[in-house]
Amino acid sequence: MTEPARYVHIVDDVPELDDLEQGPVLIHSLDGFLDAGNAAAIATKALLAQSSGRVVASFEIDAFYDYRARRPPMTFSESRYEDYDPPRLVVRLNHDSLGTPYLLLHGPEPDTHWEAFALAVRAVVEKLRVRLTVSMGAVPMAVPHTRPVMLTNHATQADLLLTENIWKGQIRVPASAQALLEMRLGGWGHPAMGFVAHIPHYVAQFDYPSAAATMLESVEVVTGLEWDLTEVEAAGAAKMVEIAAQIEDSAEVRDVVSGLEQQYDAFHRSEEDGDALPLAEEKNLPTGEELGAEFERFLAGLDRPNDGQE
Repeated sequence: MTEPARYVHIVDDVPELDDLEQGPVLIHSLDGFLDAGNAAAIATKALLAQSSGRVVASFEIDAFYDYRARRPPMTFSESRYEDYDPPRLVVRLNHDSLGTPYLLLHGPEPDTHWEAFALAVRAVVEKLRVRLTVSMGAVPMAVPHTRPVMLTNHATQADLLLTENIWKGQIRVPASAQALLEMRLGGWGHPAMGFVAHIPHYVAQFDYPSAAATMLESVEVVTGLEWDLTEVEAAGAAKMVEIAAQIEDSAEVRDVVSGLEQQYDAFHRSEEDGDALPLAEEKNLPTGEELGAEFERFLAGLDRPNDGQE
């Protein structure tokens, strides 16, 4: 077995956790994959803005990071290199709006040594008596921006799930370090779960704060933690206005959104009625090839230099 101490340094004493009746929650969100609309990154940024606590565990980044694939930024000033922004993969001790301590694991998704990473996180979980780990992610889906954000929830135990998912049967998906971590933690007897937000595929490459707010609301439900989500919700509302303004200029995109709305509404009606999912009303929608140029123009309109988005 890989020695986890080789890959992570955990502080010896965290007195803030001593008075908890149960162990703390560990929330994790890793950069690099499974984050359409930057939803998990926005959620993580919101948590750090409210409480960026001290680092209680740090991972050996050189063991996990491919510097040539994701080159960190440096500053070159006239004739010399004077600044370097190294990647960091850490666990912070944060507090929610009620003062309850929790742990936040964030940083780049490991490029290599996933099993060693999982073992290192296990060491953190067991050393700091973590009672539940919760992940956040997002994927592009054929859903409309005009309807509430849908989530897929997943867990190592059925009783951790909030709702049933739309998925029936099995589906093959690309692996991620976060997904492997959840599976391994479950195998080691540590409860783990997470949420994946569904992002409208036509805006998936741009910030989608509404999904971040929805995920954090669900994390609140399963953990009992609370945060002020006012700024994230306001950013989501502003983005909806921006998208709506862009769509007004494109009849083709409006047709696609209308078709997605029909499918979304048909699915939810079938859930309420307990019937099989009916097909949305047929409509003469453009093909994917026909929409390619139109979506490029639409997305280019969203990517404004002065809109405050990254």
